[in-house]
Amino acid sequence: MGSLLTVSLDAMGGDHGLPVTVPAAIASLAEHPNLALILVGDQDKIREELSKHNYPDSDRMQVQHASQIVEMDDKPAQAMRFKKDSSMRVAINLVKEGRASACVSAGNTGALMATARFVLKMLPGIDRPAICGLLPTIPGFCHMLDMGANVDSSADNLFEFAVMGSVLASAVNNIDKPSVALLNIGEEEIKGNEVIKEASRLLSDSQLNYVGYVEGDGVYQGKANVVVCDGFNGNIALKASEGVAKMISFKIKQAFTKNIFTKMVAVLTMPVLNSFRKTIDPRRYNGASLLGLQGIAIKSHGGADVLAFKTAINQALIEIENRVPERISEQLEALLVNQREDV
Repeated sequence: MGSLLTVSLDAMGGDHGLPVTVPAAIASLAEHPNLALILVGDQDKIREELSKHNYPDSDRMQVQHASQIVEMDDKPAQAMRFKKDSSMRVAINLVKEGRASACVSAGNTGALMATARFVLKMLPGIDRPAICGLLPTIPGFCHMLDMGANVDSSADNLFEFAVMGSVLASAVNNIDKPSVALLNIGEEEIKGNEVIKEASRLLSDSQLNYVGYVEGDGVYQGKANVVVCDGFNGNIALKASEGVAKMISFKIKQAFTKNIFTKMVAVLTMPVLNSFRKTIDPRRYNGASLLGLQGIAIKSHGGADVLAFKTAINQALIEIENRVPERISEQLEALLVNQREDV
């Protein structure tokens, strides 16, 4: 076995806390022999939860005590100022200190973003961090950012998001030159506001594989590997996607349980239905990256179950293995060098 890759977990965060984070941690360790975890939170409660699962002492599972919890309705500034010993803050501190290579939290998004930015600092050349997540598409999935960190974004911000998203897609999906598109209300050049148009000009002049504008339906058709937008539109797209996925699953279940005949058909088509459910299951796309930081932080959905939180841990491991922050910094520097040479 090679050297272990360590991830710190905000074990107390999210809607469910320990009943989700602990079994997800146990399952992740069983799945990844090169993974080590640090569970951060109330040590007595964490050990009690571990005992419920009969989990033995292991060098790959450490417990770090933290006396406070960031609640889902806490304001980011108050969480940073008054909860310096929260499970979220301590988990991020472990990354800063080098004891962990990434952290994962299902806690308050605003507090996580503000704290991670304060503790880990921004990469040189990046003005704002962005939340990057996955959306299912016909070919597979795409990376979309920003998904909620920045309600308003400038053209320069959107350009930075495109660089970060391109690097992430290239690193974790082994795509040489990921296609990048701007989310817009039409594909024609005349469509969109001035911010979108200026961002399009910046991307057209860059070395990125920019393919132009994409509409909402084009996102799911897989017209681009990376879709860039501000956090307002990105968060709406994310939540709408999750809602549609749940609605489709509900409607399918409803249709196949109407009567004895539809139940018989359901039995025959069950393998296909199960495969389809997995394809659109939001839990399998959980784990949004906080890009632009000098460290790796992953935001899990607050209502994540065990499978979803395990997916977020897996995302952290992938980003560690692929050196995502370092590659973003290298790519941005290369683009700036090319721009200076062109001038």
